[in-house]
Amino acid sequence: MLTIASGVLRAIQAHGEAAYPNEGVGLLLGRTQANGKTTTDILPLANGWEVGEQSHRYQVSGGEMLAAELEAARRGLDVLGIFHSHPDHPAEPSRFDYEWATWPGYSYVITTIEQGRATTTRSWQLRDDRSAFDEEVVALPA
Repeated sequence: MLTIASGVLRAIQAHGEAAYPNEGVGLLLGRTQANGKTTTDILPLANGWEVGEQSHRYQVSGGEMLAAELEAARRGLDVLGIFHSHPDHPAEPSRFDYEWATWPGYSYVITTIEQGRATTTRSWQLRDDRSAFDEEVVALPA
């Protein structure tokens, strides 16, 4: 289970809206406990694809990923996963998302941005054998 505070969820959605009509991307930061993960912050990242490709995919460079992981450690937080937006497409992993997913323990949060507005946010986890994604329960505390 992934717990996302309402303010953090709004920040994820706002990042996707700001990136529209392109995909926005960033890292989920927080803590892992026995009963699941709790997201307490995000770290927005740049979409590394050339402009013509950003509307349907995202890329994070290895150097930027390392810097983000070091920043999370500096804050005393864990990297829990990746969030990104799908402009005018469902909040479900695309074939490209599946082909590029590399971390089975991560949460992959996807937000649908329809005509510039966030509508749906869902989370997915890559199976240990990397054969598919399974939807992850998201808790939204008041």
